[in-house]
Amino acid sequence: MNINQPAKQISKLGLKVWRITGVISSLILWGIAISIGVLVYVFDWSMWITSIAAMLVFIFTIMSIFIIPSIRWSRWRYEVREQEIELQHGVFIITRTLVPMVRVQHVDTVQGPILRKYKLASIQISTAATNHEIPAIELEEAEELRRAISKLARVAEDDV
Repeated sequence: MNINQPAKQISKLGLKVWRITGVISSLILWGIAISIGVLVYVFDWSMWITSIAAMLVFIFTIMSIFIIPSIRWSRWRYEVREQEIELQHGVFIITRTLVPMVRVQHVDTVQGPILRKYKLASIQISTAATNHEIPAIELEEAEELRRAISKLARVAEDDV
């Protein structure tokens, strides 16, 4: 563990959620690739189009289900401090962001159907210029974190 990186990691179930999302995306792309294959067959085009489409979708499937979620999960870290929120994320390029508490305007918890199934939520932090997200945190922890950030943001605003 790098001593300079934020201390907290998102839920291990986030890995499962990202893999399920990868499966859904891959199924959609396989449907498109099969449709291309049918068009190639019907219009008697060259088979290399189908071969390339299938190869690209196969690579996308492997990457989006097995490789990228693991890397993404291992690199996603966050830490909420009194004066700032530090976020670290990325697959190929690591991004580290500091969000000053005085800039936080509001904090939301968000759940889609897959997150809800695994009792997870994402936290969305809004500032005047940008939105930041901490994905896949256990629901109770997400609610506590939302309240804590909101409280710290109010205190920071009062100090200004």
